[in-house]
Amino acid sequence: MIRRNAVSLGRLITVALLLSSPTGIMLLVLAGTGHLAPLPAVAAWLLVLAVLAFMVRSHLGGLDALARWIHRLAHGGEAGPAPCRDDVALAETVAAVGGLRRMWQQKSAELSEAARWNESLLDNLPDPLLLLDPGRRVVRANRAATRLFGREPTGHDMTAFLRDPTVMEAVEEVLAGAASRECEFTQSVPVERVFLARIDRLEGLPADGGTAILTLHDLTTVKRMERMRADFVANASHELRTPLAALSGFIETLRGPARDDDEARDRFLAIMAEQAGRMGRLVADLLSLSRVELNEHTPPSERVDPVRLLTTAAEGLRPLAQAKGMDIRLDIADGLAALAGQPDELAQLFQNLLDNAVKYGRDATPVEVRVTAATRLPAAAGAALRSGPAVMIEVRDHGEGIAREHLPRLTERFYRVDTARSRKMGGTGLGLAIVKHIVNRHRGLLAIDSEVGEGSVFTVWLPAAPE
Repeated sequence: MIRRNAVSLGRLITVALLLSSPTGIMLLVLAGTGHLAPLPAVAAWLLVLAVLAFMVRSHLGGLDALARWIHRLAHGGEAGPAPCRDDVALAETVAAVGGLRRMWQQKSAELSEAARWNESLLDNLPDPLLLLDPGRRVVRANRAATRLFGREPTGHDMTAFLRDPTVMEAVEEVLAGAASRECEFTQSVPVERVFLARIDRLEGLPADGGTAILTLHDLTTVKRMERMRADFVANASHELRTPLAALSGFIETLRGPARDDDEARDRFLAIMAEQAGRMGRLVADLLSLSRVELNEHTPPSERVDPVRLLTTAAEGLRPLAQAKGMDIRLDIADGLAALAGQPDELAQLFQNLLDNAVKYGRDATPVEVRVTAATRLPAAAGAALRSGPAVMIEVRDHGEGIAREHLPRLTERFYRVDTARSRKMGGTGLGLAIVKHIVNRHRGLLAIDSEVGEGSVFTVWLPAAPE
C-alpha cells in the first residue's frame, strides 16, 4: 500500500510538472528579461504547481482505480463494482471496458462449447483416430483408439503400440511433407484384424502440436466375409461330394435294378435319409462356424449365467447319454461370476463339448463336468483373462483317448482322428473348430489333454463379466 501511494505521488508530481511546464517557461523568460524578480517567479511557479497537483489528484486516483479494476478483469478475478461512476469521461471508459468484457465472456463461452462439442464428436467417432506431432508422438486419441490398443495412447510414441512397417513408412512420408497416404495392415493380437490406415497432413500449426492425423478403418468384417464365402464354397463342395454321390448312386439303383426290390428299397431309403441328415448337419455347422468367424474380432459384452447354460445343455443330452448307460455329472461351485458373452454361442460351446464327451466316451462311464472360479491361469492366457476374474469349465470323458500327436490339430476344420468312426457317429468334423472360434471371440482359452485308453479332458477358461 505504501509503495502504491509512493508510485501515485510520483505520478502526481510528474503530471503536475508537465502541466505547469508552460507557465514555468513563461516565468523563466520574464525573470530572464528583468520583468520579474526570480523569487516571485519561483513562488508563482510553485503556486501553479500546487494548484495543478490538487486539481489532477482526484483524476489520477480515478485512473489508478480504473487500471486496477481492468487488471482484475483481465486476470479473471472478481472485479467488484466499477469505479469512477461520477467522472463522465472515465465512466464512458468503464462502460466500454464492461461491454468488451461481456463480449469476451460470450465469445469465450461459445469457444468452450465448440471445443466440448468437437471433443465429443472426436471421441464418438467409430474409427480409431490419432493426432501425431512431427516426432510421431500422439498428442490426441479418441475412445475408439484407446479401446483398440487397450491403453491411453496420448503422450506416447506411435511405435509403442503400432509397429507395422507399412504404416510407419506412410507416417514418415506424410510427416516429411506428403499430403496423404493409405495402406492396409493386419493386427494379429489378440485376434487377427485387418485395418485400412489413412494418414493426412494438417495445415497450419495447431496449439497442441498436431501435424498429421492417422485414421484406422476396420476392414476385418469385409475380409472375413470374402474369406468366409470362399471357404464355405470350398468346404461345402468337398464335404458334400461324398453324401451326394451316395444319394445319386442309390437313386439310380432304385430307378433301375432295385425298382421292384422292396427290401433293397427300404434299406437304401434308410441310408439316403442318414446321408441327407448328415448333409443338413454339415450345412448347419458350416453356417454356424461362418457366423462365429464373422464376429470373432468383436468381443461380446452381455452378462451370461454359465450354470443355467450348462444345466440346460446337460439336460438336453441326458437321453443320448442314458441310451449308452452314461451319466452326466455336474460339479458346479457356488457363487460363480457371470460370464461376459453371447448366450447362444456359449450354449453351443457347452453343447458341443458335452456332445463330444457322450459320443466318444465308453458306454456305462460318466461324463464329468466341473465348473469353478479360475484360481490359476495357463501361461498362454491373454490380457482379457488376466485383467479380472475368470471361470474354468472342465469336461472329462472316459473314452479311448487321443494320441498326443493329434491334439494340436483337433480344432482344425474337418480334422478327424478316425474318419470312419466320426462319420458313423454323425460328426461333421466342425464341432471343435466351432468351439475354438467361440472361445477366441470370448477372449478365452481352450486346452485339450488326453491319454490313450484313459479318456480326454477339454478345459475352457472364460473371462467373467465386469461388475
